Amino acid sequence: MKTELKAKFLQHLAAKKSDNAGFTLIELLVVIIIIGILSAIALPSFLNQANKARQSEAKTYVGSMNRAQQAYYLENATFIGAQTSFEELALGISTETDNYNYRVAGNTPRVSVTNHAETREADAAFKAYLGGVSISQLSATSTESSSLAVLCEAAKSPVNGGKTGAAADATNITFSTSAAPVCDGTNYKSVGS
Repeated sequence: MKTELKAKFLQHLAAKKSDNAGFTLIELLVVIIIIGILSAIALPSFLNQANKARQSEAKTYVGSMNRAQQAYYLENATFIGAQTSFEELALGISTETDNYNYRVAGNTPRVSVTNHAETREADAAFKAYLGGVSISQLSATSTESSSLAVLCEAAKSPVNGGKTGAAADATNITFSTSAAPVCDGTNYKSVGS
């Protein structure tokens, strides 16, 4: 009888194991729905990464142009204000990339200069950038002057009605001999110096 009991017990275990052979249809549907919800949450952020990378290029280039203008001023007591003299900044960057055209616009006398990262497409999905460098007092109570800079990012991308970074946008930076350059706050906001 002992052998017969063992055999029935093994049959019972084998039958019980075969009932739990896989996932039910409801379990699979729940997993698919959860994956779909997570994808819907992550997708907009993922798609925007390409535009952020393009904008990172412009931030880096305009920031470098600002620093190069400051260094050039230290050596020559003037800014490079003409696009034809862009190579004198010795940055080793092209004035045109796949996404942006880089321009320099100076004032006369050259006590301030505007550096532009203009979007190549009028309806680009990424933002334009402006950089401004001027000779200004370090503070309102100081008598010392230095070259001060600002980096401005367009409030909206051109496809959403924002600025393209064209030469006319230079008026969106306010220069003063008694303070650092300032972005206008409406069309461009400050993202650094």
